[in-house]
Amino acid sequence: MEQQAKNKGWIVTFAGTGINLALGVLYAWSVVRAGIEAQVKAGKWDWAETALNDPYAVAVLVFAFVMVPAGRMVDKLGPRLTSTLGGVLVGIGFLVASFSTSLWAWILGFGVLAGGGIGMAYAAATPAAVKWFPPKRTGLIAGLVVAGFGLASAYIAPLATFMQHQFGITQTMMYLGIAFLVLVVVLSQLLVVPPEGYVPGGAAQQPTPEQTAAAEKAEFNWKEMMSTAAFWKLWGVYAIGAGAGLMVISFAAGMAKASLGEMAWLAVTVLAVGNASGRVFAGILSDKIGRKASLAIFLTFQALLIFGLMFISKDSAIAVVLVATFIGFNYGTNLTLFPAATKDFFGVKSLGLNYGIVFTAWGVGGAILSRVSKMMVAKTGSLDYSCIMAGSLLVVGAILALFIKPPKAKQ
Repeated sequence: MEQQAKNKGWIVTFAGTGINLALGVLYAWSVVRAGIEAQVKAGKWDWAETALNDPYAVAVLVFAFVMVPAGRMVDKLGPRLTSTLGGVLVGIGFLVASFSTSLWAWILGFGVLAGGGIGMAYAAATPAAVKWFPPKRTGLIAGLVVAGFGLASAYIAPLATFMQHQFGITQTMMYLGIAFLVLVVVLSQLLVVPPEGYVPGGAAQQPTPEQTAAAEKAEFNWKEMMSTAAFWKLWGVYAIGAGAGLMVISFAAGMAKASLGEMAWLAVTVLAVGNASGRVFAGILSDKIGRKASLAIFLTFQALLIFGLMFISKDSAIAVVLVATFIGFNYGTNLTLFPAATKDFFGVKSLGLNYGIVFTAWGVGGAILSRVSKMMVAKTGSLDYSCIMAGSLLVVGAILALFIKPPKAKQ
């Protein structure tokens, strides 16, 4: 029985990884955007150049905030149904975009429908997997599941480029939509949670009434979670860590273009590999030394790298690739450490909804810091002020992380 449960846990884990490998189609936008831009410049599509990024911006915000109701669905209806609906929405969203050249159709299809579908399926994968394993493996399992999302751009970007050359942009969207709809829906059928009374780690006996009562005191619903200082500190650190990483990633492509020319895809690829490996490494390390210490280490490392961007030569391809790799690595650690910390601090019963609320920090931090950075660059013509801002915030985040205390058990 114990071995069967362990095997099912690994099946759920790798099904979640596969789902996230498909959901990372969000990262194909840079390639899709280039295809749209070519159509606009040729006079075939009637889009304003300032609106080229609007479908992606909407998708990111919808993705972040759909995580909240999606998390509640996971807790109430289960991960299988939630993820299945997410896969269907992603597919429909891509199909809607593929049948139109209208900006509003793309905002609806790619931004609202696909963004919402990605949020629903993403919300289901990690909670389903970590519930099968004991606390000492929470970081590792969360890291393996979310690594798929980070690694996705390593294959989706070149695949989408090849498909656009072969079929054009609208057919590419149609084929990708159909493929990912099928893949996510099929893998979603493997997302199951443990039966009532299951004890991770293979305990031979059911918990005693005293053990059950103690466990209940460590379970927080969303209202109880948001009333704790630990939640607000965790949310603030997440907004800083994710926001700074997304800000740098948003202008990394331009830096790569300056030094690598047509080989700029190489920086995107190594950033994706760094992103995925950071998620797994952070999970393993945090299982050994704790979430707070791991957060402080990676946020400090990221701050040093971003400060270093002001001094490296933008013409040095090797330096740009190395920095892109490690910035992706550090950014990826956030996507493992925060779901793991949410489970550690607030329990597993409401993990789907609780992490959905914590995850809003990712969307808010990314939107604000990316926007402020663009304003600074537009006003000064330099990335230096953005680097100073992001690096300073990361230092504050690293210090704040050390002062996050687990909430006291409920009376």
